[in-house]
Amino acid sequence: MGSVYLKLGAAVLALAAGASGIVVAVLLLRSVPGPVSTASVTQSSGGASTTAASSIEGGRIATPTQPGFPSPPPGAVVMAQEAGNDGLGVAFAPASGGTLVRASVIGPDNPVRGLHVTLAAGSATGRVAAACGPGCYQTTFATLPPAGHLVVSLDAKHYVFPLPGPTTGGSGIVTHAERTWKALKTLVWRERLASSSTEVLYTVYKVVAPDRLAYSIKGASESIIIGNERWDRSTPTSGWVESVQNPALDLPVPFWVDQADTNVIGTGRFRGRPVWHVTFFDPRTPGWFSAEIDRQNYRTLELDMIAAAHFMHHVYGPFDAPIKIEPPASA
Repeated sequence: MGSVYLKLGAAVLALAAGASGIVVAVLLLRSVPGPVSTASVTQSSGGASTTAASSIEGGRIATPTQPGFPSPPPGAVVMAQEAGNDGLGVAFAPASGGTLVRASVIGPDNPVRGLHVTLAAGSATGRVAAACGPGCYQTTFATLPPAGHLVVSLDAKHYVFPLPGPTTGGSGIVTHAERTWKALKTLVWRERLASSSTEVLYTVYKVVAPDRLAYSIKGASESIIIGNERWDRSTPTSGWVESVQNPALDLPVPFWVDQADTNVIGTGRFRGRPVWHVTFFDPRTPGWFSAEIDRQNYRTLELDMIAAAHFMHHVYGPFDAPIKIEPPASA
């Protein structure tokens, strides 16, 4: 279990370092108690840059923190999932002659080159995807079935995605969801966080706005943070160690930093609530997100993120419950 902290910690720090939505993840991934300090990164107030690389058919969304990241083309519908130790994103974008389908494969440290990638839609025979840069593989389909699945084959392993049906733009919904996050007084969520197919952490978080956070990693460390003070212990039975938290946290905030290729790909219900199923790419993390957002109050009820060595699943709630976070009794 020790290596999962190191791998996940390095992965998160390699993301948009210091971005407010990532600070909590950095805190989680510490394996020893102590203060956390991160440099600030300004969050974009508008939509993400969609500067296209002209040398790649379809272009790609600019990723300021990792220029070589195999990002999707602008104007695409995006999805992603774990693929063993790698992250796999797919994009469906309009193109001359049909639909451009791109598979992006990001390893723990770098985009994954040299794969034999085939893409099969519906009952058609799989098409070999041409390399379009490090970790980037794509082909164009003249037509795609109105329903069914895309099968992405990476060498001998196969991964299945639903083919996108009719979609609507979702950037306004995600922007509203961000405001809803920041207006919460308290929040609880449960997280599954993996850096590979075998290294996984399970954590419960509690937040009281604006600067109180408590989290407990199953079978591992715990932390309590209040303003500029924090208390950590490396196991559930260890003694607490007090230190300085610098800077103080500003919570709660969403875990994405920016958004592009944002689409509502469906509606449904999550735990009895009516939701939009929204997918988007965050170019500043960079990574792919999938969210279930409440259609009545814009609360994010479930969130998935796929990034380099960082496969995250969150379930949120309760919201604005009467929660208190206090210093540990033994401190």
